[in-house]
Amino acid sequence: MSAALQQEAADPRAAIRARVAAAGTSFYWAMRLLPEARREAMFAVYAYCREVDDIADSDDPPAAKRAGLAAWRREIDAAYAGAAERPLSRVLAEVAQAYKLRREDFLAVIDGMEMDAVADIRAPALAELDLYCDRVASAVGRLSVRIFGTDLAAADRVAAALGRALQLTNILRDLAEDAARGRLYLPREYLRAAGIDETEPQAALRHPRLAEACDRLAALAERHFAEAAAAMRDCPRGPMRPAAVMGAVYHAILVRLRQRGWREIEREVKLPARLKFWLALRHGLL
Repeated sequence: MSAALQQEAADPRAAIRARVAAAGTSFYWAMRLLPEARREAMFAVYAYCREVDDIADSDDPPAAKRAGLAAWRREIDAAYAGAAERPLSRVLAEVAQAYKLRREDFLAVIDGMEMDAVADIRAPALAELDLYCDRVASAVGRLSVRIFGTDLAAADRVAAALGRALQLTNILRDLAEDAARGRLYLPREYLRAAGIDETEPQAALRHPRLAEACDRLAALAERHFAEAAAAMRDCPRGPMRPAAVMGAVYHAILVRLRQRGWREIEREVKLPARLKFWLALRHGLL
């Protein structure tokens, strides 16, 4: 057993904390607003999402990816039956019981990863893209709001809208990276409206009217951000502060993407740490 696996087995929560801290994501800034127990619960959910995402993004053949995801499906079932074997799964079992998390939301994340694992997604229909976003992002939101401290219907509406907004922002941010993997998440309806018939990722991204499709997807993301903000007003402010911070950070990324434009999609868009800190202060504490 490697040293990393020995550490995970001995103290899985410490291993989870270390993984999240090393990732340096915007997620980490938002989750620092939570009390320790809730923060560590969110770190466990993040680690789970990374595990299944890494399977879907690996260079393994599709059959091996499906097998890896099927193993995690069995592990989630075992966690809810009190028979989890992996260190992370045992932590997830404790978290699920403590915060009344729904098994179907954990499984929905795997369903979304399977959409990537079975075949590279290329110019999906809008309905397929929406289903994908619900599974890989909004399902995580539904788990998250319960850990934050509310299971109101309005909180689930925040999860639905904000999850979609964040995932669409990720898609627009990662166009070049996804194309290098053979994936193109821009919806076919938007591509065709722009006169783009290509579904081969690199060819589509070289099209002179790419900006039209990207602008339409950015506008859709903006609508989801607005829907999330409206639903947030029906939720208790305190528990939803981490969601508000995540929304603010990702909306700032979307604004910068639109300012950069779609001619130099390889040029990375990142938020400076001072801006993340200010957004966390503005939306998390004030």
